Amino acid sequence: MRLLLAEDDADIAEHTIARLSAEGFAVDHGNTGPDVWDRGETGDYAAIILDLGLPGMDGLSILKRWRAAGVNTPVLVLTARGSWMERVDGFEAGADDYLPKPFRSEELVARLKALLRRASQTPSAVRAAGRFVIDDAAKRVTFDGRVLDLSPQEYRLVSLFIKEKGRVLSPIEIANHVQGRDDDAAKNAVEAMIARLRRKTDPSAIETRRGFGYCMPDVAE
Repeated sequence: MRLLLAEDDADIAEHTIARLSAEGFAVDHGNTGPDVWDRGETGDYAAIILDLGLPGMDGLSILKRWRAAGVNTPVLVLTARGSWMERVDGFEAGADDYLPKPFRSEELVARLKALLRRASQTPSAVRAAGRFVIDDAAKRVTFDGRVLDLSPQEYRLVSLFIKEKGRVLSPIEIANHVQGRDDDAAKNAVEAMIARLRRKTDPSAIETRRGFGYCMPDVAE
């Protein structure tokens, strides 16, 4: 199984390649933004480990270009900057997981294997709950048959609700999955996101369970 490691720190790259090779992976290494961008867009990789601080072109810009070009390879983002805003930016750009530096190689391997397991699953591209239908292949959501204009965060929110249809999700759980944050302001951020989604659909599309969180009814009312 071939991976792309995008890392400009020679010591980190050497150690990471050695550990991944010991786990049975074949690893290609890129250390500049333009090189990584080209490899990721043209190469056939099971997953990409992407450092955000690359010279020539930052990792976030590379990730956005990949996703805009239709590259759906799972991406694990590495960054020395550990704020929740960095996680938000990474997830918004299309990251599948996030690991702050410094990290232990054991955690990197565990996260990578989990990412590959998720990617190997082949659920139906079209899923539905309540009045929503989501087409994962086309990245399209409809509500009562009407196509919605959603931001990436709103798309992830609907996807989460459909996956967990009928289950009450806490604001922290939603924020962590959709925005990559778990700080004290997460509750307000989730409330604002739910409000935007309701304005685009219907007030009853997402139910509020006072004191517990939110859920999407699993059947239309």
